[in-house]
Amino acid sequence: MKKNRTVLLLCLAAGFVLLMSVPFLVEGCGWLVLVGFVPLLCMERVATQEGVKHFWWWHYGAFVGWNAATTFWVCNATVGGGIFAVLANALQMSLVFGLFRWVKRRFAGRGRGSSLPYLFLAAAWIAWEKYYLTVAEISWPWLVLGNAFAGTSRLVQWYEVTGALGGSLWVWAVSLSVFGMMVALSDGRFSSVWNRKARYASVIGTVLVLFGPMVWSWVLWNRVPEVSEGTLPVVIAQPDFDPYHKFGGMTQDEQNAVLLDQFARGLKERAKEVGEEDGSPVLLLAPETFTSDILCNDVPSSRTFRRFVSFLREHPSAEILFGASSWTRYEQAARPSPDARKMGEGDWYETHNSALIVDSQGRFGLYQKSKLVPGVEMLPYASVLGPIDDKLLGGVAGRCVGQPEVSNLVFRQSVPIGCAVCYESVFGEHCAAYVRAGAKLLTVITNDAWWGDTPGYRQHLNYARLRAIETRRDIARCANTGISAFIDQKGRILSRTAWWEPAVLRGTVNLSSRETFFVRVGDVVGRVSVFLFVLLLAAALIPRKQG
Repeated sequence: MKKNRTVLLLCLAAGFVLLMSVPFLVEGCGWLVLVGFVPLLCMERVATQEGVKHFWWWHYGAFVGWNAATTFWVCNATVGGGIFAVLANALQMSLVFGLFRWVKRRFAGRGRGSSLPYLFLAAAWIAWEKYYLTVAEISWPWLVLGNAFAGTSRLVQWYEVTGALGGSLWVWAVSLSVFGMMVALSDGRFSSVWNRKARYASVIGTVLVLFGPMVWSWVLWNRVPEVSEGTLPVVIAQPDFDPYHKFGGMTQDEQNAVLLDQFARGLKERAKEVGEEDGSPVLLLAPETFTSDILCNDVPSSRTFRRFVSFLREHPSAEILFGASSWTRYEQAARPSPDARKMGEGDWYETHNSALIVDSQGRFGLYQKSKLVPGVEMLPYASVLGPIDDKLLGGVAGRCVGQPEVSNLVFRQSVPIGCAVCYESVFGEHCAAYVRAGAKLLTVITNDAWWGDTPGYRQHLNYARLRAIETRRDIARCANTGISAFIDQKGRILSRTAWWEPAVLRGTVNLSSRETFFVRVGDVVGRVSVFLFVLLLAAALIPRKQG
C-alpha cells in the first residue's frame, strides 16, 4: 500500500512539473498552466488522508523540478547563481504552500469552511508575487504565473486592466475550481449532498471561470483598435558581439565601426523605400551595454559618444539610443554610497547600467537602470552585506547604482520614450511607470547571449509582449545577439531577427498617449491579494475560544 502511495505521489508531482513547465517552454501552450496546480493539490489531499510524513520534501521537490525545468539556463551565465535561483525560488514557493497547510489545519480545528484555506493559498501566492515585483531586493519574478501566457498573448488581452497578476489569479481560479469539482465527485457530495441548483451552479461557475477571460480577450482582440497619434521610423542594429569576448576580443572603436556601418546600411535601405529626398526623423536603436567608456560626470569626453555625434552630423534627422556600462566619479573623503568602490585616497566611483540618447548637436539624455539583477548587478541589502562582501569575498558582488524613479528619454525634444534595460522588461508596473511619465513608445535594450541557445532569451522576448498589452504601447526591442523585434500594442511580433546573427531590422512604430486602466490605477489584483492574505492569516492566528 505504501509503495502504491509513493508511486501515486510521484506521478502527481511529475504531472505538476509538466503542466507548469510546458507553458514557459513551448509557445502557444499557456492554457496548460490553468490546471497546473491540480496535481499538486491532489498530492496534498492524498498526503493528508494517508498521513504522509515529511510531506514538505514532496512539494519542495515538485517546485524544484518546475524551477529547474524552466530556468536551468541561468547556469549558463553563472552556475552558482543558477543553482541558487532554482533552490531559493522553490524554497519560497514551498514556504507559501507550507503556510497554506498550516492554515488549513488551523481552520479545520475550528470547524470552519474547507474553502477558506484554498482562498488563503491563492491570496498568499499572488501576494508573494506582488512582493517580488515591487519591494523585494532579492527578486526573481521570472515564473510569475501570469507570465506563462507570454507566448499565448491572444488569451490575455485583458492584461490592459489587470496586469500579469490577473493571469496569476486566473490560474488559481481555474485550478481551484477544477480541483473542487474533482473532490466533490470523488467523495460523492456532487450527487448525494448537493441539490440540482448547487450542481448547476458549480458546473456553470467552473465553465465561466475557465472560458470567461478567453471570451473577454477575444472581444478586446477584435474590437479594440490600435491607437496611432503619429508614427516614428526605427532602425534596430543587432551587432552580434559574443558577450564573453566582447570586452577583450574587439576594441571599442572596432565595435563602434560595426554598429555605425549597420546603421548606415539601415538608413540607406530606408531611403530607397521612402525616396532619397526624405529627411524625416528616425530613431537608431543599439543594444544594452554597448560601450563602457561613458563617464556620467563628463559624457562628451567619451570616444564612443563623440563618434556617434560625428555620425549623426552626416544624418541629422536621426538620433541614437544605446546602452552603456557607465560610471560616476566622486572626489571626496566620505564614501558617497554603500555601493561606491574606492579608486584611491579621496576618490570613489559608482557603476551604472545606462541608456542614453544623443542627437547631432551632442545633446543627450541619460537613464540609469533601476531594476537590477540581484548578485550580478546589485548587492541586496548593501549596507549590511557590503562590508562582508568587501572583507571576505573581495568585493565580487555587483554594485551598480540605479536611479530611484523611472524617467524617459526624449527623441528630438518632443517624443518621450520609455527604455527598459534588459531585466526591467519583466516588471509590469515598472514599465507602466514610463507611460505614466508620458512615454509614447517603449523600447527594450538587452543582451541575452549570456544564457546560450536556451529557452531563456525566448522567454525574455515574450515577456515584452505582455508589457505591450499592459500599456498598449508599441515596443522596439534591440538585443545584441537576438532576438530583436517590433511588437505592436496587442503583443503581436510584427518582425524579428534570428538569434546569434548580425542583423538590421527596420520598422515604423505607432505613438500613443492613451493610458490603460492598469497604467492609471496599477496592480489592483496584487493589492487586493495582499489584503486578503493579511486578513486570512490574522484569522488563522486568532486563538481558538475555550469552553
